[in-house]
Amino acid sequence: MNRTQPPPSAQLGMFLGVFTPTILTILGVIMYLRSGWVVANAGMWGTVGVVVLANSITLLTALSMSALATSMRVGVGGAYFLLSRSTGLAIGGALGIPLFLSQALSVTLYAYGIAEALTLFWPGAPVPLLAAGVVVAVAAIAARSTSLALRLQLPIMVLIAASLVSLFAGVSWTTPSVAPFGPADGADFWSVFAVFFPAVTGILAGVSLSGDLRDPEKAIPTGVLAAVAVGFAVYLVVPFALAYGAPADVLASDSMVWTRIAAVPWLIVPGMIGAILSSALGSILGAPRTLQALAGDGLLPPRFGRIDETTGEPVEAFRVTTVLALAAVALGELNTVATVLTMFFLTTYGMLNVAAATEALVGDPAYRPRLRVPWWASVLGAIGCGVAMVAIRWDAAMAAIAIELLVYWAITRQSLEETWGDVRAGVWYTLARRALHGLEQTRPDPRSWRPHVLVFSGHPDRMVPLARFASDLGQAHGIVTVTTLLPGQPEDHEIEAQIAANRARLLEEKITAFTEVIAVPELESGLLTVAQAHGIAGLASNTVVFGWPTDASLGLVGVLRLSRRLERLHLSTACVRLDEPPPEGRRRRPTAVVWWKGMESNGDLMLLFAHLLSHSERWRGLRIVLHSVVDRPEAAVAQQEALETLVPSLRMDVRVDVIVDTSGDVPRTIRERSTAADLVFLGLGTVDEGSEGVLARGLAGMVGDLPNVVLVRNAGPFRGRLVAD
Repeated sequence: MNRTQPPPSAQLGMFLGVFTPTILTILGVIMYLRSGWVVANAGMWGTVGVVVLANSITLLTALSMSALATSMRVGVGGAYFLLSRSTGLAIGGALGIPLFLSQALSVTLYAYGIAEALTLFWPGAPVPLLAAGVVVAVAAIAARSTSLALRLQLPIMVLIAASLVSLFAGVSWTTPSVAPFGPADGADFWSVFAVFFPAVTGILAGVSLSGDLRDPEKAIPTGVLAAVAVGFAVYLVVPFALAYGAPADVLASDSMVWTRIAAVPWLIVPGMIGAILSSALGSILGAPRTLQALAGDGLLPPRFGRIDETTGEPVEAFRVTTVLALAAVALGELNTVATVLTMFFLTTYGMLNVAAATEALVGDPAYRPRLRVPWWASVLGAIGCGVAMVAIRWDAAMAAIAIELLVYWAITRQSLEETWGDVRAGVWYTLARRALHGLEQTRPDPRSWRPHVLVFSGHPDRMVPLARFASDLGQAHGIVTVTTLLPGQPEDHEIEAQIAANRARLLEEKITAFTEVIAVPELESGLLTVAQAHGIAGLASNTVVFGWPTDASLGLVGVLRLSRRLERLHLSTACVRLDEPPPEGRRRRPTAVVWWKGMESNGDLMLLFAHLLSHSERWRGLRIVLHSVVDRPEAAVAQQEALETLVPSLRMDVRVDVIVDTSGDVPRTIRERSTAADLVFLGLGTVDEGSEGVLARGLAGMVGDLPNVVLVRNAGPFRGRLVAD
């Protein structure tokens, strides 16, 4: 299935690809034609309250969208792509298909707006024919070249700026002509809010071009948040200009009141028409890409995803969008439809907030956004979107939700296969029995991976530090099971009493873990049997943790032999020695050293373990240093560059340090360069049968008396894919 990744030719930057279409959609027709009515009815300071509330909802949604965008490789489809990869194909499609229709029909709405504006100069003009001509014109521009369409928005931005300067210059700024609070003709606060709110809902204009961006993970949050900030500033100033420029009755009755106030009235109309035209261009660019992404994921026929080899544009999707927009011209009256379309946008905004909040709450290790947003902020954004929907028109909101539920039902009846992990897996992990049935239906993916740790410990005194380490790895989200194996038969031991004692010990230490005590005829074969059978559905163990043997050189032989046998079961192994606690007092950040060889695919699991520990209470703020040893200075440069290139994709706080060792004694170098670290991660190579003794002696000499060491053998199905996605 097509993952709709950005094409190699994607070259749009933040300013042209995100900021420009977003800010021009925000500073649109409502600013010119309805802001005067808003000021008249809410009053000067009442309008400020409306602006602050509306922009707060938009800002929270923009933050949630940015968090999602910086935690994945963003492909074609904008908001649909973010939602489908976060919430799954069914929910993403249920919102994506109505979103495409909204974007396509918005072209018609904006075309009518331009046509009606032209009647100021051509009274009696055929508005439907003009609207159809506008649809054809913007479609032709967009189909020819996305960059051309976006470059055309630059002069439009100049026209809008000129109209704003003209407005401000025409105000006397002596005494306001409008009361601090309205209303002028009986409209209450929520009625005014419903009229104004669509003005600030243009944040999808830029993200819709995600597949055409050179660096969408950086461009989307920077461009969208900058546009929201600029739009917020403009909308805070415009009400004062209108309140000082004209009395309330004029503001309420004259939709073209800007031309009365402006120092150069003729500058207002080009700015207004340009604003509407830019919104039409944004919609005609966004809709085909949403359709392309839907087709790429199998929700619509694949022909809609075809692109022109010369221009790189989704030509079939452009044709469908244009035909749909032209067909809508024949409807004539679109006001009722427009309200439902607004609801489709708002449900998309609301679900973006829900997705970001769920990702933050579930805490998947794969969710590592560069821009972190607290879950409660996203929840507030979702609630705000719901409030806005009800305030604008509750029956239209219900109609939009009903349509989306119908689409969701239709999608769930299809046999569609997803090829990516999403937040649903994290939700299933938190919901007990019902969640287990859901987990069985999800496709395993590195994004959904989390450490489910099976700890084997004999002596109770050694059980606690190992269990605490495993719990720190899971960040209270993974499953930790502490298992004690007793030689012999079940009737030879007081198993229930031992389980109760172990559980009490863990509770006393405030460690969240399950406990098991199992009698086995022989320890090694019993351990393998327990490890193989442990877990249920998606909660099967994937990592086995052993304590460090008392006699390192001899006891490691058994650990290495077990790691080889566990590898065949696709179970990763960690052998842990914890002799010293993390530094107290936090005068300095603790440091973890990860020794990277890059040949056994252990590095990604070691890095992920270190990253997870850095978010635990005991190891919070853990500084991760990625070490690699080479034998020549020229090799060091290449290795440093290779690792530095890898680091940005990790989305972790990692420092790279390549060490040149010409002595040939790499174990000594590793031991000496690890002495200052608080925690050392070393990878276990392939253990050939019969070579365990030699390898064990080498490891014992290399580790020496280092206090905190973790030997890691990555044997899971996602080797090499756990951190760099």
